[in-house]
Amino acid sequence: MSTSAAKAARLEGRGIIALGGEDAEGFLQGLLTNDVQGLARGEARFAGLLTPQGKILFDFFLVRREDDWLIDAPLELVPDLVKRLTFYRLRAKVEIADESTAFAVVGLWSGESGNGACDGVPEGAWAAAFRDPRAAGMGWRIIAPRAAWPDAFRDAGLSIAEARDWQAHRIALAVPEGGTDYAYGEAFPHEACFDQLHGVDFAKGCYVGQEVVSRMQHRGTARRRIVAVRALEGALPETGTDITADGQAIGRLGSVNGPIGIAMVRLDRLARALEAGEVPRAGKTPLLIRRPDWATFDVPAMEGAGETAAGQP
Repeated sequence: MSTSAAKAARLEGRGIIALGGEDAEGFLQGLLTNDVQGLARGEARFAGLLTPQGKILFDFFLVRREDDWLIDAPLELVPDLVKRLTFYRLRAKVEIADESTAFAVVGLWSGESGNGACDGVPEGAWAAAFRDPRAAGMGWRIIAPRAAWPDAFRDAGLSIAEARDWQAHRIALAVPEGGTDYAYGEAFPHEACFDQLHGVDFAKGCYVGQEVVSRMQHRGTARRRIVAVRALEGALPETGTDITADGQAIGRLGSVNGPIGIAMVRLDRLARALEAGEVPRAGKTPLLIRRPDWATFDVPAMEGAGETAAGQP
């Protein structure tokens, strides 16, 4: 795809951790929800680090370089993630460093197809580049020296956008973001759709919290899920607004962009509400709730509501 069609935005809320040493791969493999063993240079995974009870403490992207790994994580969580990784390191030969002041994270996507390409961006302008592994259409993520932004990207023919433009793109695809669409320390991977967004490998060996995650997968006990929502009237209210039906809380509104958004919803309660003829609401705003395009689980449908493209109602 021609880079002239692509947009690039610096994601200011992201930080970078560098992790190296001869034991780094085995160390990560024993901790994270995803399989990182044998990754080639430039390959990336979306993964989480859980509590022993199976709840998400941290989520991030992990990309392999020639001699080390880079972790693309929420900036505000980087210090705690460094501490947690250091705690688990014990005697392993692993080096862990916060490199957030040296690197920027850039999202790259097309306004037409959602796919982005880093062709044309000089290699010296980025430390790592990888396709977002969560869902088709999310585009690319580039970890670049701060000095390279934005000039090297503009010179490559990219359209320089704002972080809010990338957020609008993410919300349109109903891809959730930790801290906004699910709470760290409270949500299980299935509730945050890690199983749908390529964030967990059910065939790999042991990792922290694995027994709980495997049990939920085997029993199909995830009652809360990420869904796509749209206001039937006007714009959606603010993030954090309760979603109710017949006076009962059935979920919580997450990321919003005008009339469309993302929510965490109890599917069993939604089903009962719809069977009773109730319309779910965020505050006073009536909602249309749909399954995201990338998801395979069932979401109760409102009769006669219809379907639209890109997972959005």
